[in-house]
Amino acid sequence: MSRSAKTSGTLKHLSPELLEPNPENPRIVFRQEEMESLMISIDNFGIQVPLTVYIDNGRYFLLDGERRWRCAKKLNLETVPALVQPKPSEFDNLVLMYNIHALREQWDYYTIASKLERVISLFEEEHDRHPTEIDLSELTGLSRGAIRRCYLLIDLPNEFKVQILEELNLPKSQQKLSEDFFIEMERSLKTVCARLPQYSGSVGEIREVLIQKFKDKIIPAVTDFRQLSKMATAIEGLKIPETHVVSALDRIFTSNTYSIKKGFDEAVSFEYEEKKVSRYAFSLIEFFEDIEPKGNLSHIDKDLISALKQLHRQLGAFLSEKGQA
Repeated sequence: MSRSAKTSGTLKHLSPELLEPNPENPRIVFRQEEMESLMISIDNFGIQVPLTVYIDNGRYFLLDGERRWRCAKKLNLETVPALVQPKPSEFDNLVLMYNIHALREQWDYYTIASKLERVISLFEEEHDRHPTEIDLSELTGLSRGAIRRCYLLIDLPNEFKVQILEELNLPKSQQKLSEDFFIEMERSLKTVCARLPQYSGSVGEIREVLIQKFKDKIIPAVTDFRQLSKMATAIEGLKIPETHVVSALDRIFTSNTYSIKKGFDEAVSFEYEEKKVSRYAFSLIEFFEDIEPKGNLSHIDKDLISALKQLHRQLGAFLSEKGQA
């Protein structure tokens, strides 16, 4: 099912005082520096794109353009251009706003997630089933990847949602425990718990440890969390003993100075490098098998020939040392 965003309507010039925020608007964060930049633009050039509103019992509610409306009020503009549409259903109201912003700008993921639960609930009422990722993508214009990220935020305990909201009100450069932090952490913990269920009962305590380690810069980057997922999947994928991985994870999940990178390096890094080298080796084999005619290297780049000779010497020395020459 697909619903396109409607932008047609009757153009009117309305006093900003007559307009009210949309009660269903997912957007809840309006950063000061962004608002100031927009206000300067409106002060210099006016409102170039009309707001979109609907009428309900004689009152005008915003469908699109709350930032422009807020700026207009601060600038004491007498009127703003507005396209007036009939009142939509709650479901169409939400879907319309998602599609408008999917075409124009990316909302914060917390903003998207805050109303996605309601979209899911209304879809279930209308269709008598839970929406798939494809359903939600077609309805909202969001990618399936964005929807999965939203699910990770939706499932967070409320205390962490409050932290995210506090961070979102800060300028981007000042945000520390950002949406990206929680998304990366939750995705990695989900993978760990799926492969190692013994950690499921202590996820709350693990979160607290990881958050503190991130604040203390023991975990220096949010992308480090991806190594937790690789550690958990290495048990089956690389046949690494579970006890070896669990030992490293236990240290990572405990209050100390042991980092994710340290645990990854000690537990699984070498095996991942081995797998990478193995792929390179098979690629080289395929490369030589494709050379025609066999044994004719006259058309091969001289730098490549030199590199291959060096590789041959190093391989010979390595295999000789291991007794496999």
